[in-house]
Amino acid sequence: APESLMQALEDLDYLAALDNDGNLSEFGIIMSEFPLDPQLSKSILASCEFECVDEMLTIAAMVTAPNCFLHAPPGTEEIALTCWRKFSHPAGDHFTLINVFNAFKEASANSASQCNNEKWCRDYFLSCSALRMAEIIRAELVEIMKRIELPISEPDFGSKENTLSIKKSLLSGYFMHIARDVDGSGNYLMLTHRQVAQLHPFSSYYNTRKIPEWVLFHEFSISEDNSIRVVSEISPHLFVELVPQYYFSNLPPSESKDILQEVINHLSPVSTMQEEQK
Repeated sequence: APESLMQALEDLDYLAALDNDGNLSEFGIIMSEFPLDPQLSKSILASCEFECVDEMLTIAAMVTAPNCFLHAPPGTEEIALTCWRKFSHPAGDHFTLINVFNAFKEASANSASQCNNEKWCRDYFLSCSALRMAEIIRAELVEIMKRIELPISEPDFGSKENTLSIKKSLLSGYFMHIARDVDGSGNYLMLTHRQVAQLHPFSSYYNTRKIPEWVLFHEFSISEDNSIRVVSEISPHLFVELVPQYYFSNLPPSESKDILQEVINHLSPVSTMQEEQK
């Protein structure tokens, strides 16, 4: 549909993938080397700047592969949740996926046979085929990085600096996927579409006492009860630091936008005054 095409072009423009004539920019040409969604390609390229490429490649592989969490058979839901909590990361689902992938790699290294691998996955209610697919995708992404001569930083997962760098990389690509909990009960209003969504049951924040107010999400699914999948906490300050100004100015009016505008005004009162004078 023409509307979909226009929306796609607008999104590419926000991601700096197009030049003023509507052709691929130099940045867009590099993004197109990756067989991924443009947002994910942008996040990987941003991770080169923020020096968290190793972790970002794992996230990209995990969100591109099929979902690794299996639907628990009736009566075993609580056991499955207890197993998954072992991988849970306080920063959010993107980080939890890194924990799952690293644990799978470690189990594979310690296991002599494929059967032991599959048993480990069954014990943790994880899909062995999905995790193997994530391994293959990640290896392919590493090959692409090497072919186009992009730097791959050393793993540093777990450090405070690395967590912040991963969030910055994710925000560089997914600033259009931001939502805010408007009533403290998990009703997330998306900034772009003004649609309300809930956390997906596979989220590490699901059924926890404290859920984050501002989140970045990987995807929104209407078919799964209006849920947002793969969710990580972000701060408004970090969002306004990395969002393109022309994207922010085009957002529909909302309470969330007003809050973000206050953050911008607080961070740069001088430039705000100059804008008002203009």
